[in-house]
Amino acid sequence: MSTILSYPAIRRKLLSSFALVALAVPGLSHGQIVITKSPVIGSSNPLSAEPLVPRPSTRRCIVHLFTDQEFADYSAKTFNYVPPPNCPGPWSKVVFTADFTVTKGVQYDRTASIYLGHANIYYGTTSEPGTTLSPSWHVERDVTDLSALFHSPQSGEADIYNIVNSTYTGIIYANAELQFYAASDEFPAPVTPDVVVPMPDAAGGAALLSTTASQLTQTVTLPTNVERAYLDVIAQSQSDDEFWYTCVPNNVTGPLESCGNTAFRETEISIDGTPAGVAPVYPWIYTGGIDPFLWIPLPGVQTLDFKPYRVDLTPFASLFSDGKSHEVALSVFNADSYFLATANLLAYTDKGTNAVTGRVTVDTLTPAPYPEVVEDLDLDASGNGTATVSVTSARKFDISGYVNTSHGLVVTTVAQNVNFSNDQKFTLSDTEYVQAITQSTTVYASTTTKSPTGTTVDTATYLYPFSITINVQVAADGSETQTTTSDQTYGAYLRGGTAGDTPLFADDEEVKTTDTLNFNSSGDFTGNTGNTSTATDSQWSVADGGYYRGLTSSGGVLTGISDKP
Repeated sequence: MSTILSYPAIRRKLLSSFALVALAVPGLSHGQIVITKSPVIGSSNPLSAEPLVPRPSTRRCIVHLFTDQEFADYSAKTFNYVPPPNCPGPWSKVVFTADFTVTKGVQYDRTASIYLGHANIYYGTTSEPGTTLSPSWHVERDVTDLSALFHSPQSGEADIYNIVNSTYTGIIYANAELQFYAASDEFPAPVTPDVVVPMPDAAGGAALLSTTASQLTQTVTLPTNVERAYLDVIAQSQSDDEFWYTCVPNNVTGPLESCGNTAFRETEISIDGTPAGVAPVYPWIYTGGIDPFLWIPLPGVQTLDFKPYRVDLTPFASLFSDGKSHEVALSVFNADSYFLATANLLAYTDKGTNAVTGRVTVDTLTPAPYPEVVEDLDLDASGNGTATVSVTSARKFDISGYVNTSHGLVVTTVAQNVNFSNDQKFTLSDTEYVQAITQSTTVYASTTTKSPTGTTVDTATYLYPFSITINVQVAADGSETQTTTSDQTYGAYLRGGTAGDTPLFADDEEVKTTDTLNFNSSGDFTGNTGNTSTATDSQWSVADGGYYRGLTSSGGVLTGISDKP
């Protein structure tokens, strides 16, 4: 950071994940994994407002995947999984848990992903350490839907590619396990997918997608009695795409000092080249992103544990059941070097027959979106002035198909409205640079299933409102400040029943944060000021009832906890 001399250089430097180089951060110093699952006032350890996975009160069996695994190089760490003895299933619930720590020093945030039989069971990023902070944190995920994997021995792979040398000194350690909970009359085993197909089905983890044309493809041959199918998708922005929501059209990247391909990205799914679904891209921010102090101790929404987006492919069940091989493909529209993508294809079979027939009857999904871009630049010859840039996309489609099953004709119709908007306002001068971004992603989805027993409607609404402002000011003496404010939200609301109006699940999570970075007239970083943040999560489900937690922090330490029943 000592090479930063002027605002444009500052911006190019700060709009990337960078390590907390030689910065003193309050907090505990650890040399091993030390996890406190209850929040501790005054701690700088990473903490999310999200709840732990609810567990049934039944017998638990644990399989340790790895313990005190060191990540200090650019290689995958393999392990072997053996099903829990004397705990054969079916299980009421299966929970993946992991504990991480990074030794104090200097290190970037790193992508962390874990696979079993090539299927992804965890995906997130790591926290950055400081000269006096060795952060430790805990993550867990309900992986019951992947139960088909857990009945047989599997090879596993943990990918946390980490550079350790004389400059980057933070070493990452992790423990991971699977917890199996026996089924009972009170806590019966749910119906889970019979087949799990990883994408990619190969060692090496997530696939790299550099452009719109890049694809993650997987050839699958499924049983001939597939009745339902889903694809759980994760598309993670990296490198030039890490801050895709700050990007602008290619023709104005120079005057606006921004990345290109606009601020719109979207994941496209196809089967044998036919459009099959859409997955929005969530604007995840990692703990080194833009300003690392923004995320101590409260990281951004899902930063440490990404939520996969589920695409309903049930209208294609008859196609999957024809006994032939089919290519499932995933791409990211406007990818600009690059995204990492991984997915799990989940299939439910008809136990009453060896084969189902049917066909896809309607598919109005276009192969690609058609975003609209509006530019208004009012800049003088020196590049000073104001500018506004916006990009919007609206998708509305229906996909329908039927299968002849052992219990009669089943018709499934998936209907979705997917809407995106990103508005950016710029102020540019020799003493000021402001980029104010307001973004919104909304998804309204319904799956209507008609069978001899009646009609059911499952609806899902996803809301991803996001705003961020980066304000750089240059004083008369040449010193500079960068103040960043961010408001990041995730909303998910599921309903079901005969009319799709029975509440099943709701989740509202939000992280708000602000911080100012200070630089002297030589461009040297001199410290940060004004850091405050809040994190809240409110959830409700039919099975588990309500949950609320609110967290506050100031100066890099936790200052408040508010829990409600």
